[in-house]
Amino acid sequence: MSAIERGDAPVLETEHLSRVVAGVRLVDDVSVQVRQGEVLAVVGPSGSGKSSFLRLLNRLDEPTGGMVALGGRDYRMIPPRELRRRVGMVTQTAFLFPGTISDNLRFGPRQRGYRLDEETVASLLDRVGLAGRAGHDVRHLSGGEAQRVSVARALANEPAVLLLDEPTSALDDTAKQGVEALIRKIVGDHELTCVIVTHDRPQAGRLADRVMVLGAGRLERIGSTDEVLHAQDPLR
Repeated sequence: MSAIERGDAPVLETEHLSRVVAGVRLVDDVSVQVRQGEVLAVVGPSGSGKSSFLRLLNRLDEPTGGMVALGGRDYRMIPPRELRRRVGMVTQTAFLFPGTISDNLRFGPRQRGYRLDEETVASLLDRVGLAGRAGHDVRHLSGGEAQRVSVARALANEPAVLLLDEPTSALDDTAKQGVEALIRKIVGDHELTCVIVTHDRPQAGRLADRVMVLGAGRLERIGSTDEVLHAQDPLR
């Protein structure tokens, strides 16, 4: 039974969320709830506001209207550093810090005065398919490996929500399949709440429980993956 069918309280919720910049409505009155263990895919044409919406969810950008709640609490009441620990983000390109894989994983916890021990680092790397690579320099990683480190770095902060912004669009097919499998495993094993922006509708079908369609910043449709994707493609 899914989180929605059980009626679980939402982990992440937006109410009339909007962002207007220079008179342009990048995100326009979007209200949505995401529950524990659910993967919500955000799809839509280029310029529809997908990434703008995602950036609002952990205050990388500020809303000009509406609100976001994390665990029922207005996220403006949560210190930004704590918010971004609890709402982790993986971007299209893995921006890793110079040094080793271990250095990257330890960065976030170190900001809150906590040092990851070697066992925890090893466990994180095992979870993302990079066992035994803690001491490797990130300069020598492939694109797919770097994205796995990016996921592990987000997980090191023990987030409640994981945001993924086109996480495989820069990867070849083999690396893409590996990262998709990793996302499915992490979400399944830990009931992690996940919001993924993707231009790849088949990927949304493979990963998501529900799909929301944005157009010109507005929520045009939301529902089960099959329902929404079939509605968007009458030939299927």
